Amino acid sequence: VQLQAFGGGFVQAGDSLRLSCTASGRTLYNWIIGWFRQAPGKEREFVAHITWNLGTPRYADSVKGRFTISRDSAANTVYLQMNNMKSEDTAIYYCAARSSAASSYKSWGQGTQVTVSS
Repeated sequence: VQLQAFGGGFVQAGDSLRLSCTASGRTLYNWIIGWFRQAPGKEREFVAHITWNLGTPRYADSVKGRFTISRDSAANTVYLQMNNMKSEDTAIYYCAARSSAASSYKSWGQGTQVTVSS
């Protein structure tokens, strides 16, 4: 599966931003789409994921209550709505995909920069 991430930008603390991840190349039935981020000098970390079949989300504690992940099956797209953003959300955000049976993500998008100014 090929993934393309869009929507990064520069925002102020407290603002909102929505990232999009469009998948192509195969059906996403029984797959999981995730968002990860990597801040300068830090390791990549999990942000959220959603199961394609049921749309069940999971979030990192650091974004719970502020970020919402959703999917549009018709558009083969996953969204990450980020509200009440903080400076610590500044990072390059990547979307990734894996089979629900796999233990690791196999396909990665190109990343999109998100910068939050305090």
